[in-house]
Amino acid sequence: MQTKLSIITVNYNGFQYTCQLLDSLPPSPEMEVIVVDNGSRTDEAQLIHQHYPNVITVRSEQNLGFAGGNNLGIKASHGEYLFFINNDTEVLDNWHPELLIQRLESDSQIGMVCPKIRFHWDQRPIQFAGFTPLSPITLRNASIGCGEPNRGQYDTPHPIPYVHGAAMMARREAVMKAGLMPECYFLYYEELDWSMMFRRAGYTLWYDPACTVYHKESQSTGQSSPLKTYYICRNRLLFARRNVPAPRRFITYLYLHAVVLLRDIPKQLLTRRPDLAKASLRGLHHFWCKL
Repeated sequence: MQTKLSIITVNYNGFQYTCQLLDSLPPSPEMEVIVVDNGSRTDEAQLIHQHYPNVITVRSEQNLGFAGGNNLGIKASHGEYLFFINNDTEVLDNWHPELLIQRLESDSQIGMVCPKIRFHWDQRPIQFAGFTPLSPITLRNASIGCGEPNRGQYDTPHPIPYVHGAAMMARREAVMKAGLMPECYFLYYEELDWSMMFRRAGYTLWYDPACTVYHKESQSTGQSSPLKTYYICRNRLLFARRNVPAPRRFITYLYLHAVVLLRDIPKQLLTRRPDLAKASLRGLHHFWCKL
């Protein structure tokens, strides 16, 4: 039977979480599941294949980052539609990927669609029901519904400016036209840049709450880790370089330096987190000196 859907997830020292995700996925003869072990300390691809022999596993000896890992999954996939899902997620109720496929098939110009994403903890509040557009200068935006109880208030499908990297489905032909995920980011901002690539290729992006994914959020890097701080600092500047036209780009650079960094670094020092301040400065240095 021809593969309709490829589920792709990237694992990095996250065997337990990946197994929880795999256990939650109902099997389907039209679906393949691909796990990319992205440079874990031990060969977790082999462990996963032993526990789940029907899962396709790909082992990378190096950590290629979020985009690089997903790109390996794309190259190993056979599905007409590709569902990228974080390994720190689970599907519980309201798991209907076929309805996301229907959304993509409803209009050939729709390149990607995201489900509703809810946090996995407590009463499972909403994390994502779409994004607002990025501010043209500050590059700030908001996740619609974030932190709100799920009362059905965001149950209407609608176009969105950017997809959410924790759960997004794309048509293969759109990926081939727009290009693979940009690997220059390594971690964070890839899906925003990829969204821009899809839009420049003539595609629209959608949110469709017909399907829900539950996200445990930042199990791999931590909410306030130096790793996350470094890549957020570096990559927001990189996103501006790649996507904001001059001369507005230089105003964005000025804002990110004179407002954001001059606010964040003293705050990090005052809260006794010099490791975060160092990570911010290292991200700034690497953007200007190494990219």
